[in-house]
Amino acid sequence: MVYSYTEKKRIRKDFGTRPQVLDIPYLLSIQLDSFEKFIEQDPEGQYGLEAAFRSVFPIQSYNGNSELQYVSYRLGEPVFDVKECQIRGVTYSKPLRVKLRLVIFDKDAPAGTVKDIKEQEVYMGEIPLMTENGTFVINGTERVIVSQLHRSPGVFFDSDKGKTHSSGKVLYNARIIPYRGSWLDFEFDPKDNLYVRIDRRRKLPASIILRALGKTSAEILDIFFEKVNFEVKDQTLMMELVPERLRGETATFDIEADGKVYVEKGRRVTARHIRQLEKDGVNFIEVPVEYIVGKVSAKDYVNEATGELIITANQEISLEALANLSQAGYKKLEVLFTNDLDHGPFMSETLRVDSTTDRISALVEIYRMMRPGEPPTKEAAESLFESLFFSAERYDLSTVGRMKFNSSIGREDAEEQGTLDEVDIIEVMKKLISIRNGKGEVDDIDHLGNRRIRSVGEMAENQFRVGLVRVERAVKERLSLGDLDNVMPQDLINAKPISAAVKEFFGSSQLSQFMDQNNPLSEVTHKRRISALGPGGLTRERAGFEVRDVHVTHYGRLCPIETPEGPNIGLINSLSAFARCNEYGFLETPYRRVVNGVVTDEVDYLSAIEEGQFVIAQANAKLTEEGGFADELVTARQKGESGLHPREHVDYMDVATNQVVSIAASLIPFLEHDDANRALMGANMQRQAVPTLRSEKPLVGTGIERNVAVDSGVTAVAKRGGVIQSVDASRIVVKVNEEELIPGEAGIDIYNLTKYTRSNQNTCINQRPCVMPGEPVARGDVLADGPSTDLGELALGQNMRIAFMPWNGYNFEDSILVSERVVQDDRFTTIHIQELSCVARDTKLGAEEITADIPNVGEAALSKLDESGIVYIGAEVKGGDILVGKVTPKGETQLTPEEKLLRAIFGEKASDVKDTSLRVPNSVAGTVIDVQVFTRDGVEKDKRALEIEQMQLKEAKKDLTEEFQILEGGLLARVRSVLLAGGYTEAKLGSIERKKWLEQTLENEELQNQLEQLAEQYDELKADFDKKFEAKRRKITQGDDLAPGVLKIVKVYLAVKRRIQPGDKMAGRHGNKGVISKINPVEDMPYDENGQPVDIVLNPLGVPSRMNIGQILEVHLGLAAKGIGDKINQMIKEQQELAKLREFLQKVYDLGDTRQRVDISELSDEDVRTLAHNLRAGLPVATPVFDGAPESSIKAMLELADLPASGQLTLFDGRTGDAFERPVTVGYMYMLKLNHLVDDKMHARSTGSYSLVTQQPLGGKAQFGGQRFGEMEVWALEAYGAAYTLQEMLTVKSDDVNGRTKMYKNIVDGNHAMEPGMPESFNVLLKEIRSLGINIELEDE
Repeated sequence: MVYSYTEKKRIRKDFGTRPQVLDIPYLLSIQLDSFEKFIEQDPEGQYGLEAAFRSVFPIQSYNGNSELQYVSYRLGEPVFDVKECQIRGVTYSKPLRVKLRLVIFDKDAPAGTVKDIKEQEVYMGEIPLMTENGTFVINGTERVIVSQLHRSPGVFFDSDKGKTHSSGKVLYNARIIPYRGSWLDFEFDPKDNLYVRIDRRRKLPASIILRALGKTSAEILDIFFEKVNFEVKDQTLMMELVPERLRGETATFDIEADGKVYVEKGRRVTARHIRQLEKDGVNFIEVPVEYIVGKVSAKDYVNEATGELIITANQEISLEALANLSQAGYKKLEVLFTNDLDHGPFMSETLRVDSTTDRISALVEIYRMMRPGEPPTKEAAESLFESLFFSAERYDLSTVGRMKFNSSIGREDAEEQGTLDEVDIIEVMKKLISIRNGKGEVDDIDHLGNRRIRSVGEMAENQFRVGLVRVERAVKERLSLGDLDNVMPQDLINAKPISAAVKEFFGSSQLSQFMDQNNPLSEVTHKRRISALGPGGLTRERAGFEVRDVHVTHYGRLCPIETPEGPNIGLINSLSAFARCNEYGFLETPYRRVVNGVVTDEVDYLSAIEEGQFVIAQANAKLTEEGGFADELVTARQKGESGLHPREHVDYMDVATNQVVSIAASLIPFLEHDDANRALMGANMQRQAVPTLRSEKPLVGTGIERNVAVDSGVTAVAKRGGVIQSVDASRIVVKVNEEELIPGEAGIDIYNLTKYTRSNQNTCINQRPCVMPGEPVARGDVLADGPSTDLGELALGQNMRIAFMPWNGYNFEDSILVSERVVQDDRFTTIHIQELSCVARDTKLGAEEITADIPNVGEAALSKLDESGIVYIGAEVKGGDILVGKVTPKGETQLTPEEKLLRAIFGEKASDVKDTSLRVPNSVAGTVIDVQVFTRDGVEKDKRALEIEQMQLKEAKKDLTEEFQILEGGLLARVRSVLLAGGYTEAKLGSIERKKWLEQTLENEELQNQLEQLAEQYDELKADFDKKFEAKRRKITQGDDLAPGVLKIVKVYLAVKRRIQPGDKMAGRHGNKGVISKINPVEDMPYDENGQPVDIVLNPLGVPSRMNIGQILEVHLGLAAKGIGDKINQMIKEQQELAKLREFLQKVYDLGDTRQRVDISELSDEDVRTLAHNLRAGLPVATPVFDGAPESSIKAMLELADLPASGQLTLFDGRTGDAFERPVTVGYMYMLKLNHLVDDKMHARSTGSYSLVTQQPLGGKAQFGGQRFGEMEVWALEAYGAAYTLQEMLTVKSDDVNGRTKMYKNIVDGNHAMEPGMPESFNVLLKEIRSLGINIELEDE
């Protein structure tokens, strides 16, 4: 196996046995591909901006004399890069410029004669750009647009499952859902009439739609019914016989033909009778006249002599009507064929409840239903019906919708057509009636073939189209105003509505969310989230149990485990590890193809619909050497059902064992041994882990940690291979390999690292290089670790030595006992960065000023500010300290005579301003790590702002100069090789100044050309450098674009170091969470016979009832891994020869029956030393989900590490030194510190702000609120009879306004008595009762 440079430093032992056929795909592709589709130029106009423009343009004026046509668009370059946008608080976007063509036609000439054409490029607002990590920077904050799972457009057949009507009768319905436009519903009522609804309005008989399409009653009956022909022959009534139609009926007369009786009167017609009739070829039978009475006529019968209607279509036939027919000379009669079994009379009954008779009355009825209260005219009714379903502007099924529609009703043609037509509507009604007749099935709306994903690109395109449609109306009106001779496209288009629509979507849509940036995993999962909520989706309240439940089609597409607990459960899902979206937006999952019983490595992606027809084996099916199935019967799935299938029937096989679950769930080792509910908590809690100060890789992982770390974008990854040229804390320089160079470039890649910046969740983002100068790297290698990554692997927590045992009740109910050593070693110390900002505005009374001259503040309080009134970097501040001094002018106050005198003497003006400085919030203490000052254009910059500016310029210059020097060095190296080839010696070159090398001339023409080319490149490089620096300088020195009325903003960044302490929440990866109850001195902790104390003591009772046994296996395997690390450490300390070390390492990696083949002999001595050094802390192992280390391997590994195979050790009590009475399970568990820190939750209040209406204290820490003394607490005090305490609680401590103020006065006067008054809540209650119209008064006795 080939390891990358970073992987080779620490090879993870893999216990997986299934071969890896497919690597996990790039995790953010769902976001990046979708947005790429949106902004890339698409010549076909199928999707993206191009599609939006083409759907709205050309815009024609109402009179048709002019039109505005769309030609093309281009996106400009962003003004600021991502980092600058984040600092300045602006949106990272590109300007959109659209080339439009205004065509004016000649009124007087024949139609289509062009009088004038004007073309112009028009600015149409800014389009936010996606960063390379799949996020958007909107107003300086990183946001993610979550993909939505919505009902696919198309037609759905469903039933109410007997819930609507009291009789429990099942009512069927059909619904045509377009991508945009009106919904069309057909439904049966309890009387079996078919109705139609448009946009869920009042229902009308379904025949109205058909009449509106121009059908007569006879035509409608012709579409939906089979006919029975009756004929009068020789005074007898003959019926044309189709034997199959008689099935199940009781004969009301003898069925005979040619004198042979087939069925006697009163007998049931059976299949045998029918076969006999078919065999004898009986076509006509004689029926009594009464048989036809009550049947329904299929068409109109007119007396041709008199022109009088004898029978209308859909009329029941009577004896009288029959007599009239025979008088008029009709010999043949067509009636409808119906029966109760499978040919119900639904349409015929519906026509009877339909009051309309012709097309116009039907259209008017539809108009009245859609626009109640408006007088209908023929034209209005026609145009309304036309625009509802048949106009491409108002109605679009979309490609997906048409595809689903056609496959549902079995239509082959009309593939490109976005609107409905007559055939569509009739076919849907036919299918609905046949379902009612018992043929066909209703659809399952939770099937993933009926739900599709709408990603960023598609949603942005829809919003953009909404903006364009708003503009379209304005343009149409402007075009019709006449006098277009001197109008340019620019004057017609107002970009405001477009940019407003886009801005609203990215800024405040329900699916545009503040990115969860706790750690790399939470970023990745947030981008892979699939939500059923949002515009056009479900709401929490309406979503039932079925929608939330796991569906069989989720297999390999959506994770059955990772979903939030609480009201959103099942509505928010996560994409499975290998899932992807197809062109229609349906989720697909990969399977290995099975050909002639042999499993190949060919992979097909199948959607939920395609998967239904195949038999698919599980990933852990046993295979032979040749790739066939080892067992006769294989566990496989077909149509979602699991079962045993003969191996010859299997068509596909899963690609990997973790195909079913999401990335977060695949990070849980031994997931297969955990209960699903706990696994859900484990997957969700990993996302809340705070990056620790020093990341530590998990000893027991699953092997996909590297994928997450690299794809999340928090690490610096080599774009091209090469050799590390230089490394420092903030940048890495790579000299690119010759073969990866683009001709004519200097071949140097520079990676600037992110240092101590704040994440959305206030955690700290910091990158540290993990390579050394001179090391070779390949493309995709990790060069620097980010937060929560260790040597390019995800590392969310720390490996802790734990023991499962009770310890004096300190681990009761999931509490956790932690050793003091954990605190001393800073194992769970985290850094949090807070941004505090101070805004100076222009007020009515004058401008606010940022200054160190603050009234009534002592010297001590100003000690940390500089002369501009802004805190120094590096100052350690605590709650209440001033960070930025600011004064606000306050209105003139009336002065007392004494003050006037003082004024007159000292000229004191200071009292005109009040102190509104930015202070550190009460519960915070930390170090100032950065200050930024933003000044409005035209406002003079203060000294601090200029200092910061100079520093930034110096930094930028240094960066660019270094970059230039490196590139120059690379270029000059190539010049040198050219000169040496041209006959120059080393000594001669040494005597010439390096810059002059380019001016030399050579005899050889080819070499001279090369030299000239290099000289050109050098000049370009220099010009480029000057241009870059100038651009940078302009950006740094220009004023900032601040909100109206804001003159200056100062942002101060505080770094807070948080050690672990009682009250912090910790968790393992198996949903085993708890709160720290005590930090115990290390000498009191239980220790083993080697004197090694444990770090954490957990309660063993937390395991059995929760059924997350995975944690126990993790602990055992962790112990073995650590034991092997200790052995390697021992060998290194004893300086044993390398051969022994190699042999031991080989033994370790060969342990167990695994797919991994590590050949230690292939590694160089240096590599082996590095590897051994990195393994001293423990051998990292991977136990993939559903393919993990078996018990036998864990035992073998424990034995190899010379540890007891039971995984249990004798422990001794640290306080007494006595051994505990039985062995204890000890080992290493990967523990996380969650972002629920006690520091953020601790809170106390004495007095503070009160709610306006109720006058009760506010609630919550953010509002500096009090603790609610609720109903139950009142009961408690009542039970104790503590009347006075209770009275205090309900009055002066809460909402008795007068009592509160009196109490305050009394305390000041030294009188410690209280007089309770009337609580404000009582007055609120009085007012509420009065608002109901009941005059209630409080009478004082």
